[in-house]
Amino acid sequence: MSLAAERELEHLGETAGSSDHDHDLVHELSRRLDSLWRYDQYIANAEWRDELRQFWKDAKAMEEQAISRLKQLITQEVRNGCF
Repeated sequence: MSLAAERELEHLGETAGSSDHDHDLVHELSRRLDSLWRYDQYIANAEWRDELRQFWKDAKAMEEQAISRLKQLITQEVRNGCF
């Protein structure tokens, strides 16, 4: 890596707003909420293709479950003072 590139990256990560595992939870929640936001459109786009519509409905249900679990884990982290 060049000296200029090393200087650009030299201080990344020195200040963190939360632990890596907490950041990971929040980042994943955000990613999954973005996905959930799109599923209704995917379902509508599948129109008369029953198998595709069912796939998107199933994917949406799994995403909702994962989001619920992530929210529970974040809540536990906050209660434990780890956040």
